[in-house]
Amino acid sequence: MIGLILLGLVVLAAVAGTFIVLLAIKALLWVVLLPLRLLFQIVFGVLLLPLLLLKFVFGGLLFLIMIPLLLVGVLVGVVGLAIPLFPLLCIAFVVWVVMRSSRSTAMARS
Repeated sequence: MIGLILLGLVVLAAVAGTFIVLLAIKALLWVVLLPLRLLFQIVFGVLLLPLLLLKFVFGGLLFLIMIPLLLVGVLVGVVGLAIPLFPLLCIAFVVWVVMRSSRSTAMARS
C-alpha cells in the first residue's frame, strides 16, 4: 500500500517537473521570438490593411443582407411555435373573459 502511494507521488513529481520545464521553455521562446513577432505584425499589418478593410466592407454588406433573412426566420419560428399553442390560447382567453365578466357582476351585486 505504501509502495503505491510512493509510486503515485513519484509520478506526480515527474509530471510537475515536466510541466515546469516546458513552461520555462515556452517563456524563453516567447521572449526570444518577441522581436520577430512584432516585426512580422508591423510588416504584415501594413501590407494586409487594405484586405482587412475589404473584409470589413464585405462583412458589413453581408450583415445588412442577412438581417432581414434572420428576422424572417425568427418570425417563422415564432409562428411555427404559436400555431400548436393557439387552441390553448383560445381556451385561456375564454376563461379570462368568463372570469372578468363574473368579477364585474359580483362587484355589482355587493
